[in-house]
Amino acid sequence: MGAILNGMAVYGGIIPYGATFLIFSDYMRPPIRLAAMMERQVIYVFTHDSIALGEDGTTHQPVEQLANLRAVPRLVVIRPCDANETAYAWRVAIESRDRPVALILTRQDVPTLDRNRYASAAELKRGAYVLAEAANGQPQIILIATGSEVSLIVEAQRELEKKNIRTRLVSMPSWELFDTQSEEYRHSVFPPQIRARLAVEAGATQGWHRYVGDLGDAIGLDHFGASAPGPVLMREYGFTVENVCKRALALLEKNNV
Repeated sequence: MGAILNGMAVYGGIIPYGATFLIFSDYMRPPIRLAAMMERQVIYVFTHDSIALGEDGTTHQPVEQLANLRAVPRLVVIRPCDANETAYAWRVAIESRDRPVALILTRQDVPTLDRNRYASAAELKRGAYVLAEAANGQPQIILIATGSEVSLIVEAQRELEKKNIRTRLVSMPSWELFDTQSEEYRHSVFPPQIRARLAVEAGATQGWHRYVGDLGDAIGLDHFGASAPGPVLMREYGFTVENVCKRALALLEKNNV
């Protein structure tokens, strides 16, 4: 499929796209790499993006695939959190004339965030943005997530605010788009003085310390999954509000906040 998509992109007059499970991006890596080298507009849609896939087990549950794709130069990887971010992710893909884009989509149901309460999904084009600010605008800790885990940190913020922990939420659908932003903007999202940062993503944690720093932490998956219902796996591997709050409080203690 990859060779066909690249051939269509080279011929021109069409924006080629293809879709499969994220785990099968391993088979697609050579043509993805070539599309990036040739600066061709190809859209890759990868679904079933985490261990929440469930009973198909370790052979079909992606763990390291996000990290693999993010390592490809010129490839833009976008993992949107809800329907609104997905719509803007498609816009970015359509407008990216000289580079391929990989859209990473979840299998499980996720809530569509109320954008009257949370920041506009149009901010996806910046790669990362402040989804919700701390109650008084002076956060003690920053919770960061992508894809289906954004709704998890939204719930965690509610619990932390009940404990008077001032918490900023950051949706970070695309590292590549964020890295192209100005230093001023990047520091507005991740102020250097706020060292307590917790990233949450159902995949390998490789690379996250670029954003959370030496005093930050990441809840991820640095081992293979198992054959069990998706919700059971997510709970057993720490993707719960309780665990996010626990790790956040530990970070605050570590940073003497």
